[in-house]
Amino acid sequence: MGDARRGDVVVRGFTGGVFAENTYLLSCAATNAGILVDPGAATAQALAEAKRHGIEIGAIVLTHAHIDHVEGIPLARVETGAPIWLHDADRELYQAAPMQAQWFGLRMDPLPPVDHALVVGETVRFGECELEIRFAPGHAPGHVILVGDGVAMVGDVVFAGSIGRTDLPGGDLATLMRSIREQVLTLPDATTLHTGHGPDTTVGHERATNPFIIGDYGGSQFA
Repeated sequence: MGDARRGDVVVRGFTGGVFAENTYLLSCAATNAGILVDPGAATAQALAEAKRHGIEIGAIVLTHAHIDHVEGIPLARVETGAPIWLHDADRELYQAAPMQAQWFGLRMDPLPPVDHALVVGETVRFGECELEIRFAPGHAPGHVILVGDGVAMVGDVVFAGSIGRTDLPGGDLATLMRSIREQVLTLPDATTLHTGHGPDTTVGHERATNPFIIGDYGGSQFA
């Protein structure tokens, strides 16, 4: 995945692991302050890139706490010492990471404790940049998206041509569709959506072409 600049925020994405999860390194162009979002299997690549560009990672921010989005946290914590931020509604899921790993035939040690709660309506700040915290449950109970000027980190809420799965514990299709309508489709069409899996897309493209959103499927029956 390449680099993308939206306003003052530079977004770099790295894909890795059996889940092909996207780990993101965000930095403020004016100050080179940064955050790590959803550190998965590609965390080492993201950390190496941060070192290469002199980006100081001040926070590890999680859109949600599924195993593929947190498996790189131990490495990220050791390398950066940065605090971990997560919405309170996903803390139970976070603490159950070793059990989640077992569901997929993997092994994982307990994660370091969460340091701070992501509070809806507040912002994540790094340097002169900030991202608004929006609550978008449905894929996970405490899923959030992070919204800036022309950019949104949407985790597993919506993908290019698809939506997040809702068959895991805490998932709910009606809730997810409501989150997409109220928190994603209300953004400007030109907003770039950086997703947890697969390529980037835009609000406008998904509004017009995503089969889970257009027509009746995303309509009133999920209100």
